[in-house]
Order: sequence, then structure tokens, then C-alpha cells
Amino acid sequence: MTSRLSYKEIALFFFPLLLNVQLMSVSHTVINGALARLDDYVTALAGMSVAMIVHLFIASPSYQNHTITIAMVRGRKSMRSVLIFVGLVATYVAIILSLIAYTPLGDLVLVRLLGTPPEVARAARQALYLLALLPFFTGLRGFCQGLIIQARRTSLVSIATGVRVAGLFGLLAVGRHWFSGAQLGAFALVGCVIIETFVIAAFAWKVHLPLERGETEKSTREILRYSFPLAYSSCLQQTIPLLISSIIGRLTDGPLALAAFGVIRGFLFLLAGPMRNLQQVYLTLVKSVADYRLLIRFNLWVATGMGLLILLTAGPLNELLLGQLLGVETELRLYLRWALAACALFPVLYGASNLLRGWFAGAHQTGQLGRSTLLKSSFLLLCWWPLVALQPPISGIAIAIGLLLCAESLEALYLRRQRRNQPEELLRLAPF
Repeated sequence: MTSRLSYKEIALFFFPLLLNVQLMSVSHTVINGALARLDDYVTALAGMSVAMIVHLFIASPSYQNHTITIAMVRGRKSMRSVLIFVGLVATYVAIILSLIAYTPLGDLVLVRLLGTPPEVARAARQALYLLALLPFFTGLRGFCQGLIIQARRTSLVSIATGVRVAGLFGLLAVGRHWFSGAQLGAFALVGCVIIETFVIAAFAWKVHLPLERGETEKSTREILRYSFPLAYSSCLQQTIPLLISSIIGRLTDGPLALAAFGVIRGFLFLLAGPMRNLQQVYLTLVKSVADYRLLIRFNLWVATGMGLLILLTAGPLNELLLGQLLGVETELRLYLRWALAACALFPVLYGASNLLRGWFAGAHQTGQLGRSTLLKSSFLLLCWWPLVALQPPISGIAIAIGLLLCAESLEALYLRRQRRNQPEELLRLAPF
């Protein structure tokens, strides 16, 4: 008879991962703060925002590496197979980013397809020159994080990210001698991720997971069959900010809306991003239906707290956090405040989606995750033409956040319905 999961056990596992995501988002927020203090801050922020959206879309398949490692690595054979997947995806991502950065494909994607203003597109391409180096480091980082999370040493993940943030300040100071605008932000981001990757790799080596544990290992083909739907789903997830940017970039307040969307996405990454780790919590800790229900309640408590922090940032702490701490200009700060307040709903929606994603990943039904993200993308494609053609008299950032919340709600509702339609015996099973 297995012992039931407790709030304490969830908290000790989850909060170091929460701290890790927040430290990661601090690095993005610090970069935005540095760019917001430049003379041409709107172009720098908008260029970095577009570059990151393009990078996250193309590199997104590698962001499932830690989940795949947790679910699949059971010995030497499966570890080699997962590393093959990591290397294949990293090579693909590096090639595509390089083509956008260095060839005419960049203008086609950024200006023609995304509708990015020309000056913003130039800044974004300059940032992508450097971001094309990231995939191999982020891929290895995710693999090492998966090994550490599987060993339940989640505090080591946060320590590595803390070292990353510490190195970031030095990189921003040094980088000013060679780079400017959005490219300065890209240089600092690439440098601090490389530092983090070396640290997390050293920790993963130190953990020394037993490589032969007597558990059944999947073949390389089975692991690739499991992994590629997750990668495809992760890629589709990144079409959401990409399509939203494509819409608001074509509105009358396009550059300002893109800059505001970049700032808000930084805060959502800080205050809602940790909820994505509920997928890893589920895969590692949940062994019964009772455990799953306890994790749902945990999600509601944490998401409510994150939502309140977003409301405080949009309201009473707006001038202190956005103005004084990050240096966001008054015009931009006031322009985005109501849209940021609406984002208080996002953590609970995002947490619910990731809990459900954890259930389907644990049940080895990763194809459902691709279909759920395809639904979100299709919704935004349906909204694209009416919004661009009609140019509604609403601020671009309000449209952006409205679309973001609707898309996340659609995914949560779809996955919940699909889970309820599963056979009763499957709903009773532990994930492994």
C-alpha cells in the first residue's frame, strides 16, 4: 500500500521549481529593464519581443526535453535514445534560426508574414544573429534538468538558474561595449544560458542516477514516437504569441502594442510561468486519483496567489515596479495597466492546462496535446482577418490579452472534456 501524497511533499518539490521559473523570468525582466533605459527603447523592446517570440516558436520542441527525460529515462539505453532526440531537435532549430537571421527568409517571415514594422524587424534580426546559438545549450539544459527532477533534487535546478541571473548583470555591463538595442539583450541572454547549462550539467553529473534500475526501457523508436507529439505540441503552443503579435503588429498602435506585449509576457513568465511545472509534479509524484485531486487544490491556491500579485503590479505597485524598478516610460506603463490586470485570470487557466497535460503525458496519450494546441492556433487564425481588416477602436494590447485568455480557456476546456471521455479504468490508473 502506497502512502498518500501530502501538501508538504508537493510544496518541497514544486517551490524550488517555482523559484527556478521566477529566476529565469527575472533574467528576461532584467533584460527588458536594461532595454527600456535605452534612447530608442520602443524599437529595442519591440525588436527583442519579436525575436523572442520567433525563437520560442522555432525552439519550442526542445522545451519538452525535461518532461521527456522524466517520463522515459530508465537506464543507459533510454538515456542514449533521449539524447538522440535532443540532438536532432537542436540541430533543426539552429538551422531554421540561422536561415531567418542571415538570409532573405528573415524579411519574408518578420515583415511579410508577421507584419512587423521594418525598423522593428531589423532589430529582431540583429537579435536572432546571436539567438541562433542557443538551441544546443537549452537542449542539454532541459535534459540535465529532467535527470535532476527525476531524482527529486529540484533545489539544484534553482541554484543553477540563480547563477545565471548573477552572471546576467555582468554580461549586460560588458555587452554595452559591443552591442546596442535588441542585440544587447540577445547577447546577455545567450551568455547567461550558457553559464546556466554548464552549472546544471555539473549538478546532473553529481546526482549520479543509477543507470541500470531493473525497469523496462523503451526502444529508440518508442521514445521518438512518444517525444515528437510533445515537441509538435510545444511548437504549436508558441504559435499563440506569434499569431497575436502578427495581429497587433498590423494595428494602428502596432509598435507600442508589441512593446507592451513584450513587457506583459515577461511578467506572465514571472508570475504564471511556474504553473507549467505542475506537469513535472504530476509525472514525478502522482500515483493515485487522490494524489491528483490534491494537486488540483494545490494549483488553485498557488494560482490565486499569483493572480493577486499580478493585480498588485497592475494597480497600486504599477509605478514602483514598472516605473521605478524596470524603468518603463509612463506612456507605456499606463497603456498596458488594464490589460495586465486582466491577466490575473491567466495563472489558474495555465495551471489547469498543465495539470491536464501532465495527465495525458503520464497516460502516454501525447497526441491529444498536439490536438489541443492546434485548436488554440485555429481559433487565433479565425480571429486574424476580422481584427486586421476591421481595425476595431480598441487598444492593441487589450486585443492581445483578450485573445491570450480565450485561447488558454479553450485548451483547458478541450483537455478536460477529452479526459472525462476516457474509460473509467484508465482514470483510476496511476500514471506509470
